Amino acid sequence: MISRPFSLNRRQFVELALGIAVAEAAEACASHVAPASPGPLPSLNAAEFRAARRFAEIPFGKIAYVERGSGDAALFLHGAPLNGFQWRGAIDRLSAYRRCIAPDFMGLGYSQVPARQGLAAKDQVAMLASLLDALGVSKVDLIASDSGGAVAQWFMVRYPDRVRTVLLTNCDVEPDSPPPKIMPIIEQARAGTLHRGMDEWLANKSLARSTFGKAVFRDPSQLTDDAIEYYFSPLVSSPLKRTQYEGFHLALDPNPLAGIEPALKRVDIPTRIVWGTSDDLFSPASPDYLDRTLARSQGVRRVPGAKLFFPEEFPELIAEEVRRLWGVST
Repeated sequence: MISRPFSLNRRQFVELALGIAVAEAAEACASHVAPASPGPLPSLNAAEFRAARRFAEIPFGKIAYVERGSGDAALFLHGAPLNGFQWRGAIDRLSAYRRCIAPDFMGLGYSQVPARQGLAAKDQVAMLASLLDALGVSKVDLIASDSGGAVAQWFMVRYPDRVRTVLLTNCDVEPDSPPPKIMPIIEQARAGTLHRGMDEWLANKSLARSTFGKAVFRDPSQLTDDAIEYYFSPLVSSPLKRTQYEGFHLALDPNPLAGIEPALKRVDIPTRIVWGTSDDLFSPASPDYLDRTLARSQGVRRVPGAKLFFPEEFPELIAEEVRRLWGVST
């Protein structure tokens, strides 16, 4: 409290006024400067990823997801028989720029859905829209791999106003879905025997690396014991989960992308395609098909020697391409 009046001479008045003006200008500038990026959070191992897992209860069931970061949302869509853990390395590198959300599809991973729930790509799209509503997310950047790429394409068509950008890696396209090499797996699902492979791989992790790992990773040692447990154990954790794992694959035939091309050509969303050249599951012609079909394709980057699940092996490459697509600098 001031108990007596005070006075300023002209020089003191000018100095005070200038000081106030400079402070106000600095405050105004600061309010328009983005905060410094904190950089990627420490990488999550399987135990930490499990601890970070959450569940959203929506009309489709309890959908498992992991979330890191804040701000605009990015949605990561995994392949089969994987789950959101596939994207941990990319999320580590991108959570400084986006609210990164990695859900598990119905029929895969740790999501829990009713026995009669549909598991086809269009059902997954509806589930994702419901999940985003539950999380308060209106618009996303999509990053998708393998069967997740088919879901991403339908999401672009069904909800174009909810998508800012899309990055697709090796995945289904309408002329190559399901690819010929997946048909024996679908036949096993029809026979009710597909889950037996999961049991064998969980019991013999070296076998999992020498078969599945060799097929989808350039370096099969990427498929660690912890990753095998995290990916495969939920698929055989109950009779219902076994049935739904097989049901996910049954939903891949007939072609889940049949008839999508005309709608894809009308999509006005910047899209980048990054393709592993040593993947022998999907056709090497598929990235060019996507490039000429999507009106705002940002082109194709081919990754020599990379196999189907290369995003897990080379997360920095994915992060580099995504940052460029998003227009953000490191």
